[in-house]
Amino acid sequence: MNLLVVLGPTASGKTHLAVQAARRLNGEIISADSRQVYRGLDIGSGKDLDEYGATPYHLIDVVDPGYEFSLFDFAHGFSQAFSKICERNHLPILAGGTGLYLDAILRGYELVAVSENQTLRQQLEPLTLDALRERLQELRSDQHNTSDLNDRSRLIRAIEIAEAEKQADARPLILPPLTPLIFGLKWPRQVLRQRITKRLRERLEHGLVEEVADLHGAGVSWETLDYYGLEYRFVAQHLQGQLNHNDLFQKLNSAIHQFAKRQETWFRRMERQGVVIHWLNGEDDPVAELLAACQDLEA
Repeated sequence: MNLLVVLGPTASGKTHLAVQAARRLNGEIISADSRQVYRGLDIGSGKDLDEYGATPYHLIDVVDPGYEFSLFDFAHGFSQAFSKICERNHLPILAGGTGLYLDAILRGYELVAVSENQTLRQQLEPLTLDALRERLQELRSDQHNTSDLNDRSRLIRAIEIAEAEKQADARPLILPPLTPLIFGLKWPRQVLRQRITKRLRERLEHGLVEEVADLHGAGVSWETLDYYGLEYRFVAQHLQGQLNHNDLFQKLNSAIHQFAKRQETWFRRMERQGVVIHWLNGEDDPVAELLAACQDLEA
């Protein structure tokens, strides 16, 4: 094993498990979270930096809001962090819940660096959403990220990348050879729902609304905040007067529950495609189970 992986749905306790494992196994954490890369997206993305203490971490707070952090950026950042951690004879621990990021590393997607193609974007701009979807399906029938099919800007970017990948001189990023040991955190559905609701209340009490207001005040557009996921989307709607506080909580809480289900569906898909995940029950002692499994591997 040269990579430990901790994954699971939102509010399952991934950060705590990863930090405890890092402290006992001389590890450093590489975040696999598509929002924690952004500076200022702290409460809504669940960075929980106090939890890390002295534990080193990577791919958190690496770009400013507005930068279009791509899957290639993540894979490149992972490769760099992985190499540096290994050079220090520490254990890389990949932890997070962004299924696409995890899948890209664990199944070795072929990714190329792609700059914006303004000529192509001008050609795509008049097309309807359905026409854009059809264009992408023609280019890439096995599209990994289905969320790209529902967002116009992501759809255009996906077409841009797919077109670039067709070029003869496109050179894919070479990921380091990996022998991962993968753990997933699971909870009974009702318990996970309770954890999600409790955490949302805490985030609202600890300044989530104020965080989004500050981001917008610093120049982050409502459209960009919408792109940064559920917490930022719904709070932005609240700040624009589209939702009262009660509706904000109820609608956001329901949306996060649905998101957790989609994460679990993604992980099951990864398993069907050959990724071996050792599931740990959050109600037991997942830290002890993980450490015991690692010791058994070394024996």
